[in-house]
Amino acid sequence: MNGFFDLPSDLQYSYAGLVGLHLREALIPVLAGLVIALPLAQLCVRFRWVYPPVLGLTTVLYSIPSLAFFVVLIDYFGQSETTVMIPLGVYSLVVLVPGIVDGVRSVPRETLAAAEAMGFGPLRRYLQVQLPIAAPAIIAGLRVAVISSLSLVSVGMLIGNQGALGNMLYDASTYHLPLLAVNSVLTTAVLGILADALLVLVRRLLTPWMPRKGAAR
Repeated sequence: MNGFFDLPSDLQYSYAGLVGLHLREALIPVLAGLVIALPLAQLCVRFRWVYPPVLGLTTVLYSIPSLAFFVVLIDYFGQSETTVMIPLGVYSLVVLVPGIVDGVRSVPRETLAAAEAMGFGPLRRYLQVQLPIAAPAIIAGLRVAVISSLSLVSVGMLIGNQGALGNMLYDASTYHLPLLAVNSVLTTAVLGILADALLVLVRRLLTPWMPRKGAAR
């Protein structure tokens, strides 16, 4: 191994392949968490008594160390991507659910009343009125969840999961190649910066009415 992007043969993947697999293992759980969080948050908004136990449960699950979570799931899913992705999806809920709930609750009553007067049913009102207005809070939660997921994927290498950038950290120790560790850390950081920037762009596209920094007043 001579270059920055040259990897030991035991990794079985090219540098680009590792990056792609890392993104897949990190982003699919967040997407799954969002799909679960949207109806769950609406349930919490509609029935306020549901919110405290949901928030408590997700908080308790978030407090479980990722490595312990992985080890428990090995008995059911083996040393696979699924074992890594399930905890990451669960962890995303503790950020996404409160963000969506707070965003939806921030919608002015006058706006909801106007939507109801226009004949919007509960589902249409949620999808076309409440969620768009709550978009900044939802994107803020997604930014935290994505960065956290990109970081925690690397822990999967401790259970033998192949395909993530964390395996480069293991090989850096095994082969005494600190350049591999630097590569892994820098690549993960760059992925986090790019993902965060993309989500900021998405927020701006979804909320053109929001004021921009530096805009004329």
